[in-house]
Amino acid sequence: MTDKVRIAIFLSTAIGIMLGVHFYLWTRLVRDTALPLGWRRVLTIALGTLMFGLASFFLLRRSLPLETGRVVLFPIYVWMGMMFLIFVMLLSGDLLRLVFKIATALRNDGPMDSSRRLFISRTIAGAVTTSAIGLTTLASRSALALSNVVVEKVTVPLQRLPEALDGFRIVQLSDLHIGPTLDKHWLEGIVARVNALKPDLVAITGDLVDGSVEELGGEVAALAQLKAPHGVYFCTGNHEYYSGVGDWCTHLPKLGVRVLRNERVSIERGSATFDLAGVDDFNARGMALGHGPALSRALEERDTSRELILLAHQPRQIFEAAKAGVGLQLSGHTHGGQIWPWHYLVRLQQPYVAGLIDHEGTQLYISQGTGFWGPPLRLGTRAEITEITLRSGPKK
Repeated sequence: MTDKVRIAIFLSTAIGIMLGVHFYLWTRLVRDTALPLGWRRVLTIALGTLMFGLASFFLLRRSLPLETGRVVLFPIYVWMGMMFLIFVMLLSGDLLRLVFKIATALRNDGPMDSSRRLFISRTIAGAVTTSAIGLTTLASRSALALSNVVVEKVTVPLQRLPEALDGFRIVQLSDLHIGPTLDKHWLEGIVARVNALKPDLVAITGDLVDGSVEELGGEVAALAQLKAPHGVYFCTGNHEYYSGVGDWCTHLPKLGVRVLRNERVSIERGSATFDLAGVDDFNARGMALGHGPALSRALEERDTSRELILLAHQPRQIFEAAKAGVGLQLSGHTHGGQIWPWHYLVRLQQPYVAGLIDHEGTQLYISQGTGFWGPPLRLGTRAEITEITLRSGPKK
């Protein structure tokens, strides 16, 4: 299948889903509420405009200049998140009505009169709309404010870690998504907070950007200010493959960021060492020439007595990592679900969503993401800078 065919299928599917969701919203918020004709026209036009804007998003995203895109696309991103919240709440209301309808039928109470149905429809529509506006406002403040990015402190014991490296600290950034919504000023604040932690090593586990080097090279310049005596390392995420991954793999080393593409390096403190490896994103194969995850290549001729930490963007790479004897895998990708209850859908693709997990003896830490993708909203999740302290010895 060619890239053009793959893109065409994706766009037609995404736009089809958007049209279907907006029609469902119209039936519940406009048709079923039987508002006065004037209000119905206004709401129909409003929903149609939002639907058109969201459908156009997939075409506008890559064609608009960065600054223009930030202004034009921001309200579309907000509506994307708000639409999801409204859809989920309306669907929940429909499920409750179905249960009530079944219970009524079992009691032989007869059909509900039209005035009562109208009252319920209007009550649900009003409650859902009001709740969605409130939740969207709350979620946007959670996502956009730099002060809401928490420092998540995690301690990970590793059996093969030399005692001389006990207390070694890795600061993990993941899923920053610099581009249409998050800019260089936000990133400068993140870099300052990372440097204040005085890490031994910084790991960036993919999805750094949403755009080309030409667009965003200046936006990520602050990465050159990251300070860690043992270096700054990066593995590709799926979004790098939508953004010109080859150019980014060439550009990041100019900022002092070492890109690990199916390779490993030795991290040393005196005579004490451990291995740090990084692999291409799980979906990279076929998206760029010569790209694709190859853990076996990264681990060729490795001394298995040495501790091994792996940077792998997607949590589902844990299955291969555990078989290969990886001590700790650092991942991102999920954003912790970003907007509740999206994390239930994430579980359909990934084995785990967030936090520290022991998978068959291999530790896995999944960042909820430092930034966000798409809707500038976080609901039920927290953006994080992760400070990982390694300890020598078995888990207690």
